[in-house]
Formats: sequence, C-alpha cells, structure tokens
Amino acid sequence: MSALDPATDSTRRPFSGRRVRLGDLILQTVAGAAALGTAVLLGLIAYKVAQGAKLSLSTFGLGFITHVGWDPVSFRYGAGSLLFGTAVTSLGALVIATPLAIAIGLFLSELAPAGIRGVATALIETLAAIPSVVIGLWGILVLVPLLHDHVDPVIHSALGFIPLFGPAQYGQSIFAAIVVLTIMILPIIASISRELFLGVPSELKEAALGLGATRWEMVRGVILPYTRSGVAAAMILGLGRALGEAIAVAQVIGAFDSGVSWNLFTTGDTLASKIAVQFLNVGSASELSALFYLALILLVLSLIVNLLAQWIVRRLGRQQRLAT
Repeated sequence: MSALDPATDSTRRPFSGRRVRLGDLILQTVAGAAALGTAVLLGLIAYKVAQGAKLSLSTFGLGFITHVGWDPVSFRYGAGSLLFGTAVTSLGALVIATPLAIAIGLFLSELAPAGIRGVATALIETLAAIPSVVIGLWGILVLVPLLHDHVDPVIHSALGFIPLFGPAQYGQSIFAAIVVLTIMILPIIASISRELFLGVPSELKEAALGLGATRWEMVRGVILPYTRSGVAAAMILGLGRALGEAIAVAQVIGAFDSGVSWNLFTTGDTLASKIAVQFLNVGSASELSALFYLALILLVLSLIVNLLAQWIVRRLGRQQRLAT
C-alpha cells in the first residue's frame, strides 16, 4: 500500500474518520502516558547523574576522559584506564560469545533432536536468569583458580610472544572478567538468535535444500543472510549488558587500577566495577563527583550503543528489502 492509502492512514490515526470510543481513548491515553513516562524517567536519570558530576565537570573538563589514574589522596581522578578496561572486557566477551551463541542458536533451531531441544533451550534461558552476583561468586571460587593454574600458563606458553598473553601474576585478571562476561551475554545472544532462526520461512530453506544445497550451504546462504540484522541487534544488546555489568566483573577483575596494560592476565578495572566498589567508601565530595562523572560516561556509552543497534537494524533491514 502507498503512503497515501486510506487504510494505512487510518491505522496510523486510529481516531480519524470514526466515532471515538471510550476504550480506544483510554488505550491511547495509557499507552501515550507510558511512552512519555519512559522519556521523562530517562531525562530525570540523566539530569541527576549530570548534577552529581557537576563538580568534576567544572574541575577536570573533558580531560577526565583521557586521564589515567585514580588517586583520592591527591584529588586526581581520571577515566582513561577504566574506559580501556571496559572496552577490552566488553569487546573481548562479545568476540568470544557471538560465534558460540550463533552456533547454539543454529543447533537448537535446526540440528538438535526434538528430545533434547526443549531441555537445552530451558537450560540456556535459565543461565540468563542467574543473578550476576552468583556468577561472580562462582568466578572467584572456581573460575579464577582454574584459569590461573591451568589455562593462563598454557596460553602464555603458546602465545606469550603476543603482548595480550603475558605472564599471569595474579588470580583475578582482565581475562577472568572477559570469561565471566562471555558466560553472562552468551544466553542472551543465543536465545535471540534461536528465535530469529526459527522465524526464517520454511519455504526458503526447503527451496535451498531442493536445489541441492547442503545443510551448511543452506545455513550460510539462507538463514544467516535473512537474520543478519536481528543477529547484529542481539550482539549490540549483549554488548550493552557487558558494558553495564558491575558486580560480577568487580569480583573477578581485581578492581585495581593498574593503568593501561595490554596483558590480559593482569588486574584491571572498568567504569561499572569502579562505581560499584568505591561508591560506598567515598571519602570526599570530589571523589563522589568523579564517580558520578564515571556514571555519566557509562550512561552516554549505553545510549550510543542503543542508537547504534537501531541504526544497524534499519540499515541491514533496508539492504535486505532491496535485495529481495
């Protein structure tokens, strides 16, 4: 239908050209109030965070973003190393989790026997529901010793010539935080991918198989291109979860600002973990304002990630429509 189609126009304007009913009016009012309330709530959160960061904004300016170091004694603060730790842990987790999640989604939607498909799906969704503090506790008691004693030395001996895999000095490390974040975002991306793969029209898959394509060729040529915009959005959603995770990361990363180090086996810190650890132990108004500044940076990053996800979905969706 065209943009001037009466049916389309009446759908966009539900009260146009017909008698207004009380139920429709209530629905319109409630839905509009809910949408407006969401925007107002976001604005209030942003205002409060910006108000709390006002002192640091006036004192450090934008130099706070690039300055490395967090020294409450000399009242010198910076988010440089924390931004670095946030980027490394979040992107590292996304790189590891994405192929695993897509493989899990394909297995549950296309390859798994019917007898285990429901059980495996329930387990994946249960993993997504586990509280982050429980995953962090498991990370401290099980994952960190395992990585430090068995995994980190093997990786260092094989790939130690790469700066990323230097000697393992401590149990808690950036690499442990990456693994924990991978576990946390894996079920999110896998569940969304599974639903996307199930939504691919069976006619397209059967046509590809009927033309002689193998199962892998059908997946590569039909399923993945058809769902790429949704998978990209799922990846961005997982990235947003990784950026904002605080408790689990703080429990396994060491929560020690050691500067910018490319060795993944050293301790580190992120924006969210620094806020979670330091907020209850604030010693001065300047440190409190600096923590609000970190929260403001994290809020802006989250908004950018969400806008990026919407842009990717629309762009890939437009390309898919043009291709078909």
